[in-house]
Amino acid sequence: MDSTVILEVALNGTTTRDRNPHVPRAPEEITEQALDVLGRGAAIVHNHNDELMFTADGVHAVEPYLTAWRPVLDRHPAALLYPTMAAGARGIPVERRWAHVEELARRRMGGLTLVDPGSVNVGLLDDGSCPESAAPEPYQNSFADTEYMFARTAELGAGPSISIFEPGFLRTTLTLHRHGRVPPGAIVKLYFADRLQFGLPPTRAALEAYLELLEPSGLPWSVAVLGGDVVASGLAELAVRRGGHLRVGLEDHAGHRTPSNRELLEDALRVLDRVGATPADPLSARRLLGLPTAPGNS
Repeated sequence: MDSTVILEVALNGTTTRDRNPHVPRAPEEITEQALDVLGRGAAIVHNHNDELMFTADGVHAVEPYLTAWRPVLDRHPAALLYPTMAAGARGIPVERRWAHVEELARRRMGGLTLVDPGSVNVGLLDDGSCPESAAPEPYQNSFADTEYMFARTAELGAGPSISIFEPGFLRTTLTLHRHGRVPPGAIVKLYFADRLQFGLPPTRAALEAYLELLEPSGLPWSVAVLGGDVVASGLAELAVRRGGHLRVGLEDHAGHRTPSNRELLEDALRVLDRVGATPADPLSARRLLGLPTAPGNS
């Protein structure tokens, strides 16, 4: 086959050094590893800061992202970067939980926002346990929240990275897309789960179920396995052969190994080599997504 694949590396998430000593946590470590993977075939980088996902007030800081991202964008102006979003308890308005995402987009930093178009319980593991930090509340986004995130993304001239944790998230996205309320530049992230007990498992049948819904839209899409290994599961190769893109990284990875982000990216590159695909550089990724190829930042 002959295709170009967008590779994303999710650098850290909530992964701790106890789980993997290679995970970057400080802004300067995030900068270093972002530059490394962008120089080796990645086009998108996603990271969290050292802030809790489930917070009392829903506020995440802008400054650590600016510190980490400015040197990256100085070197790779077209690189696609996006942050996470505070989950928080019920009743925290989306304007507060999403304020740092909006500010980064306003400054033309990274080119992408994050849109999570639905609500989900994310913490239950296959052994029946649930981390205390995830147990108290569902991660909740209403239809109104989703509409707000899409509308502000469009107004700010960014592209939405759309997280699909459950099939209903995708149906919401596709309905809004049919009615012209998903802005240009979107990429749909199909998140499969291994040890985590949400959504669909990383199987061929599960992928095909999502693609049956997705394909009439023409939206670009990628796959990831949260709490597993997208390459070892075989899902990465299945997705590339079906025209999809890939996300790897220490936010998602779980297993007996303690790889680095570079090693996980190299796993993905071997998949591309095996099937005759090539990785998109940031400019090519922007063209594939329909995003501006001459981004500015401040």
